[in-house]
Amino acid sequence: MIKVRVSQTKGKIQEISISGHALYDEYGNDIVCAAVSSTVITTVNGIMKYDSSLIDFEQNQDGLKIKVLKENPVSITFLKNMLDLLEELETQYTENIKIIK
Repeated sequence: MIKVRVSQTKGKIQEISISGHALYDEYGNDIVCAAVSSTVITTVNGIMKYDSSLIDFEQNQDGLKIKVLKENPVSITFLKNMLDLLEELETQYTENIKIIK
């Protein structure tokens, strides 16, 4: 299962970490993993292209972590949109992705 952990303070996103595997299908054919990866990487790339000082992004074999460094309406909109898309996946694939807030 993919686990998305969202750390917030007073309703503001501080950090998002994503780990695990969807296990919807075999490696290379897993549409849930592909959807999550595409959504997250598109979001990170958009924010970094807009202003790379807004977030810190770390990816390793255990997963990835997005840390908000500066509050900015554009980056917050990107991140909230990403979470909305991941929540939609969670409603469709309840056994493969879980969002923890």
